[in-house]
Amino acid sequence: MKLNKSFVLIGILFLVLLLAACGGNEDSENASEDGSNEETQEGQARTLTDAAGNEVEIPANPENVIASYLEDYLVALDITPVAQWSVRDGEDVQDYLQDDLGDVPTIPSDLPYEAVASFEPDLLIMDSAEMVEGNKYDQYSKIAPTYVVGNEQNNEWRAELEEVAKVFGKEDKAEQVLAEYEEKAASAKEEINTAIGSDSAVALWLFSDTFYIVNENLSSGDVLYNDLGITTPNVVKEISGDSVQNWSEISLEKLAELDADHIFLANDDSDSGSKMLEDPIWQNIPAVKKGNIYEFSGDSAWLYTGPIANSQIIDDVLKSVKE
Repeated sequence: MKLNKSFVLIGILFLVLLLAACGGNEDSENASEDGSNEETQEGQARTLTDAAGNEVEIPANPENVIASYLEDYLVALDITPVAQWSVRDGEDVQDYLQDDLGDVPTIPSDLPYEAVASFEPDLLIMDSAEMVEGNKYDQYSKIAPTYVVGNEQNNEWRAELEEVAKVFGKEDKAEQVLAEYEEKAASAKEEINTAIGSDSAVALWLFSDTFYIVNENLSSGDVLYNDLGITTPNVVKEISGDSVQNWSEISLEKLAELDADHIFLANDDSDSGSKMLEDPIWQNIPAVKKGNIYEFSGDSAWLYTGPIANSQIIDDVLKSVKE
């Protein structure tokens, strides 16, 4: 039988394309195995090496994700987790995210194995190696593939966003989120400088009659001093130098030395009367004397970090100093 030349050519072309695709898949798989493939696509099953050195098989299109205390990054990347971080038996959540997570059930912050397993996750993302110390990683890995984002207790939020995005193949989305944030921060920095000049400012958290002061380089402190260029009070510098915590307890003696011109106060004691705000030491702080106190709820974005929290903090600062 004589074959039509067009059919022969089509057959050859199909074979060439098929071989090319197979070769491309093989290269992609090899790159993924060592975690070096920088062009992975969303929806593709891959093997990535996490911050703790674990080779983790990331499923294609994970649907039941738990990323406790990383929900800010998930929401920024248009991902909804199957459960969200909480403390005090679910009473406290990241309130500023509830427009997006209001219908998402809670899970205790310490992630009990039974609670995790009950959500039937297909992927677990851990904020730091500390969360999986001991044999915890092995236990979580039996429930679902477990990916550790960073080694530090408090990882730099931009790098953390990029790492979470890599897991989901959403690097382009992360780049967009970061670009929008940097543009917003740069614009706000100019407006704030016009409004308050070289005035200093601090973020304080009042909880159970105790004041906590933000770290110069972490949480809302990172936004105030590094992104917005606001002058750092000496007490903030001193306490930050001795602490790796986002928030450190500040004694009344140190509070008396606080030379801040503006105070952003996350008040968790408003329901119980905020008695510490009547203390003479508080009343003698320069910012209090000037009436430059800007109060927010204790579950506001000021206690957290991430592109959404930090963006809201910028909005809060702008609104406060321009009023």
